Amino acid sequence: MVGCGYMKLIHGEYTKEMVDIKDSIIVTDPPFNIKYHYASYKDNKEESEYYKDLADLISGRPAVVIHYAEQLHKLSIALGYGPEKVVSWVYNSNTGKQHRQIAFYRIKPDFKKVGQAYKNPTDKRIAKRIAEGKMAKLYDWWNINQVKNVSKEKTAHPCQMPLRVMENIIGILPDDMTIIDPYMGSGTTGVAARNLGRDFVGIEMDKEYYEIAVNRINI
Repeated sequence: MVGCGYMKLIHGEYTKEMVDIKDSIIVTDPPFNIKYHYASYKDNKEESEYYKDLADLISGRPAVVIHYAEQLHKLSIALGYGPEKVVSWVYNSNTGKQHRQIAFYRIKPDFKKVGQAYKNPTDKRIAKRIAEGKMAKLYDWWNINQVKNVSKEKTAHPCQMPLRVMENIIGILPDDMTIIDPYMGSGTTGVAARNLGRDFVGIEMDKEYYEIAVNRINI
């Protein structure tokens, strides 16, 4: 375990290392169970086992899960309840899917906490607000590029999350909740939590990915 102030980074499996932290929320981009080739674990469970494991992880507690729409629907069925809010994250790519959904379970995000540029800056009323230094509240449709091989933030992790996506998510959550990522991967959730001054617990079973996360978060 590496502690860095308000950070705790754990090399291990969440089923063994997960602890019940008061006033915490799970924020994670889990393996998608699509037979992806990760370094030391298989992304290939039986479908029923996969959704049961995810449901057992977040059942009854606040959680934000990033996944494809169809898979979030199946997760909601396994949980027995749906999300409070869903955000669409879209990106331009050559893959079959060019969007993912971000589901907020048992937690209501506050979009007024994070600003973004107005979409109609030539409108006189909006131009006045811009001149006053104001921004629009965050929309529920985020057009953010994926991390690609040519991206400056790219690490050796094959499925790295964009930092802006994770900063948006954490930014619209309550400030007094500890962020827990049981599938830490390259540590993007932890970097976003660090940047926003939030308490964070990250858990990653793969040694290589864990070390990548430690290096990124402890900079």
